[in-house]
Amino acid sequence: MTSTYEHNRRAWNEQVRAGNEWTRPFAPEVIERARRGDWSVVLTPVEPVPRTWFGELSGKDVLGLASGGGQQCPIFSAAGARVTSFDASEEQLAQDRHVAERDGLALRTQQGDVHDLAAFAAGSFDLVFNPCSTCFMEDLEPVWREVARVLRPGGALLTGFVNPWVFLFDPDAFDRGELRVTNKLPVREERDGLIQFSHSFDEQLGGQLRAGLMITDMFEDRWPRWPALHHVAPAFIATRAIKR
Repeated sequence: MTSTYEHNRRAWNEQVRAGNEWTRPFAPEVIERARRGDWSVVLTPVEPVPRTWFGELSGKDVLGLASGGGQQCPIFSAAGARVTSFDASEEQLAQDRHVAERDGLALRTQQGDVHDLAAFAAGSFDLVFNPCSTCFMEDLEPVWREVARVLRPGGALLTGFVNPWVFLFDPDAFDRGELRVTNKLPVREERDGLIQFSHSFDEQLGGQLRAGLMITDMFEDRWPRWPALHHVAPAFIATRAIKR
């Protein structure tokens, strides 16, 4: 396990204790609506993932990759999928277990490093759902290889990521609503206590293709929380890819 992994594992545990919005469990009424087929989730901050990207979830094996927090994985379970939540943060996984116990959901949790999915046999899952988190991962090539290994033929990877140009800007000025280009890509830096990486399109998209995944769709997303960027260009991208 890398020092980056250990640093970010502890940092995300702190984010849970601080009440970060991506660590707050969904309310019981959200889970109940999902049981009735009324649900949506995000890979990026705002734009809901098209339901056509999922197909029929009932009876499918789903892996939530770096997807703890009591949000997406409980939704998938309520929608009828067999769900495993895999995350570096014990506190994030505890949020998933909290919702599962509270709302009577079947949901498995597994703590570990996304670079090594040896806990799962080849061809274990029909869907891997990876909300925007690759910026916290040091090397994406092994991640995509492992995702391709654990997917069944025809299975899908849904992932969201930060557009690398976002990392060109000084984060302190960024938070003040200013755009000041101070960095050269690639970037490795600490923001909000978390070590983050500006992975290139070659790493994000090319890496999926080299792992044997075929990208079938994508969309871009903006985040009003970042007003200086919100009115300039989309800061996030989501892709759907299938195992060939």
